[in-house]
This record gives sequence, C-alpha cells and structure tokens, in this order.
Amino acid sequence: MNMLLTIFFMVIIGAVIGGMTNSLAIKMLFRPYNPIYFGKWRVPFTPGLIPKRRDELAEQMGKMVVQHLLTPEGIQRKFLNEEFQKEITNWIQKEMNPFIETDQSVDEFLTTLGISVNKKMIESTVESFVEKKYLQIKAEYQDKTISETIPDEFLLKISGKVPDIVNWISYKGEEYFTSPEGKQKVKIMIDDFFKERGSLGNMIGMFLGNTSISDRIQPEIVKFIKHEGTKEILYKLLIKEWEKVQSLRWRDLSQHVEEDDILQFLKSSVKKVMDIDKILSTSMKAYLTPYKTYILEELIPTLVKMATSKVTKGMGDILKKLKLEEVVKEQVETFSVQRIEEMVLGITSSELKMITYLGALLGGLIGLIQGIIVIFLQ
Repeated sequence: MNMLLTIFFMVIIGAVIGGMTNSLAIKMLFRPYNPIYFGKWRVPFTPGLIPKRRDELAEQMGKMVVQHLLTPEGIQRKFLNEEFQKEITNWIQKEMNPFIETDQSVDEFLTTLGISVNKKMIESTVESFVEKKYLQIKAEYQDKTISETIPDEFLLKISGKVPDIVNWISYKGEEYFTSPEGKQKVKIMIDDFFKERGSLGNMIGMFLGNTSISDRIQPEIVKFIKHEGTKEILYKLLIKEWEKVQSLRWRDLSQHVEEDDILQFLKSSVKKVMDIDKILSTSMKAYLTPYKTYILEELIPTLVKMATSKVTKGMGDILKKLKLEEVVKEQVETFSVQRIEEMVLGITSSELKMITYLGALLGGLIGLIQGIIVIFLQ
C-alpha cells in the first residue's frame, strides 16, 4: 500500500511540476513585459522573450508578409482570376448606375464632389488653352507651305471642285446679266463710255436706229460668259491662283491678318460652339443615358480588364514602391506587448494548452518511472 501511495504521489507531483513548468515557459515568452531590476542588477529572463526581441519580431513579420504572403505572383493570380474580375465589374456597374441616372446638372454634380466651377473660370481655361494651342501650331507650321501641311487628299479634293466653281461663276454671271439689274448696269456703263467720247455715241446711235446699244451688247456679254472658251480661261486662271496659294507659307498669310484678331476669332468661336451655360445646366442623365448600355456592358468590363492587366504587369514595382515590409514592421513596432500576446494566444491558444497538458503528462510519466525505480532500489 505504501508503495502505491509513493508512486501515486510521485506521479501527481511530476505532472504538476511538468504542467506548471510548460505553462511558466509559455508565459515567459511574453512576461514580464518590462525588465525587473534590483538596484542596478537586472533579473535574468526579464523582460520576456518576445518583448525583448520585439524589433526583430517586427522585422521578421515584415519579411514573412512580403516574401510568403503578399507576393507579386499571388496578387497577380487574384487579379487575373475571372471570378474576381467579374465581382469587380459587377460592383462598378452597380455604383455607376445611380451616377448615370442622376437628375443633377453637371454643375450640381461637380459641387457634390467638392469641385467648384463657374462660367468665367471655364472660359478663362478655354481661352488659355486655345491661345496656347494657336501659338504652338503657329511655331510648328509658320515656315511650311500650305501644300506641306494640308493632306494631299484634301488638296486634290479642292482642285477637283474648280470645274464646279467655274460653272457656278458662269451661271451666276448669266443670271446677273439677264436680270433687270444687270441690264440696267450694262446700259449705265455703255452710256458713260460713249458720253466721254462725244459725237461717236451719236453716230453709232444713228446706225442702230431705235435699238439701244445696251440691248445689242447685253446678249453678247451673256454669250461670252456661257462660251466654253471663257470657262476654260476661268478654269486655268483659278487653277493657276490655287497653285500659288499652295506654295504660300503660313507666315506670309499671317502677315495680312492681325494676330489678336485671329486669337479673338478662335476664342469666341470655340466658346460659342461649347455653350458653357448649357453644358453646366444640362443634367448628367441627359448626357449619359444614351450611352448607358455601352458604358455598363462594354466600357466598364473593358476598363476592368485593362486595369487589372496593367496592374498585374507592374505588381512587382508597385509592391516595391509600397515598401510593405517597412509598413508591416512599423505597424508591429507600434503594438503593445499585451496586444502581441493577445494576437499570438488568440491564434495558438488550443496548441499552447496542449503543450501544458503534454508537460503534465510527461511529468506524470517521469514521476511514475521514478517511483518504480525507488521501489526497486529499496
């Protein structure tokens, strides 16, 4: 009976010592949080292992996150995953739909975004842009000829319009000289001509009888205008002048017009076309509704694919620039030891309990073996 009690007590004592030893060892990972001193002498194993090496822990956690958790390859796989892209697309479509359907004007919508706009500011921006572009184009093209800067197709198209212009001039000339106004103009010109020549006009009048000179000349003028030879002369003249125009440099043309007049014309034309008041007062819905299907079903999915593809290609550089290792390290360094302890225990509490129980089990087994040895030795 005494032997059994001896073995029993040694097993109990061994289990208690083993469990308490392991439990103490686990607590010593974190505690004490701060070093303990007796005078100038620091008590060994204070502070605990983790508080003592918190800086190293923070550095190692930063490396672990970058090298094993948030790797470029892992993030790339996530971004390129079709299901992920579909979720992103659906989310953007859902957020975009109220934006497309809003009755707010452009001005009101920009105000809700904290963007203050007004007509004068926009006009000033437009004028500055127009002036900048004009000076840029002028500097680039002023020493070039018209034929060097205008596409050949456009030049040929203008040349091809010359016969039409000739026919139009001929038609308008015939129309004018057959009209009462044209006949009257011819009469006045002829009367003025013969008035300056004295008796010559009277002599010609005697030969013509009651028919006026203008009535005889006017039909001949019309015939002259309609004659193919006249059209040919006019065609050659226009072609020759058009070739001269093509050889002119823009610098030569600009000399005949004041630069301020050109700029003022361009600025006023652009502002008139833009109609800033109308743009700002029109609702977002009016602008976007006609393109709603295109925006939601084509544009957004395309942009999501383009964006994810672009991001994944530069993911390595992005992560380097983010310096996640330093971010994690700095964040962990700000944690209190109590918080680190809570984090670790929250993750490993069941495993740590098992270590404590294992210590008690091993201590009990060691006590059992010791008890048996003691009995044999007696």
